[in-house]
Amino acid sequence: MTWVEENLNTIILGDCLDIMKNIPDKSIDLLLTDPPYGIDFVKQRFDKTKARNLENKGWGWREVELKDWDKERPSKEYFDEMLRVSKNQIIWGGNYFIEYLSSSQGWFVWNKGQRNFSLADGELAWTSYNRALRIFDYARAKQLNEEIREHPTQKPVKLIEWCLQRAKLNEDAIVLDCFSGSGTTAIACHNQSKNFICIEKDVGYWKTSVERLEIAQAQLNLFVANS
Repeated sequence: MTWVEENLNTIILGDCLDIMKNIPDKSIDLLLTDPPYGIDFVKQRFDKTKARNLENKGWGWREVELKDWDKERPSKEYFDEMLRVSKNQIIWGGNYFIEYLSSSQGWFVWNKGQRNFSLADGELAWTSYNRALRIFDYARAKQLNEEIREHPTQKPVKLIEWCLQRAKLNEDAIVLDCFSGSGTTAIACHNQSKNFICIEKDVGYWKTSVERLEIAQAQLNLFVANS
């Protein structure tokens, strides 16, 4: 059994740069990930008092610990490895890493459905696909109503499911998320019956992601049992 087969449909705790060295060239069908942008998002947005009271303020977030995961961008070495192991890529925040990526017309846009808000109106994903730019409309407020925010930059499950659908993957395709965060890619892949390998180096987010995936699996099993 290969390393990829042994780790299929798991969330791995560790630094993806080290772990990717175990992955053969082009053995991953789709890299779908959201790396740190290097903008120190949490510190930029919230001081300690606000972070302790986000849930009370109606943000739909659990308590947020001020961490430094977003102080620096991943280096070129990370991107070299991600591109080496994967056949195609969807990289959220691609506009922050443009010097590591080739030109592409197949950008994805998440339209957050609000304007003149303190946060961005939308977000961009660079893709390796030679296709027209596509836009996904999904209100930020709707995400807050439908999901508990376990991570400060957590993408909606529906957005990641949309990415998987746009990728037009084969049934046995494998999806890799090198910066798994709270495990949204794993949940979206599970919901779409896609194989995945996810990697997260923060032990707190890793534990949360495993718990979220287990809940999603239990909910689906309950639905199947009752159908």
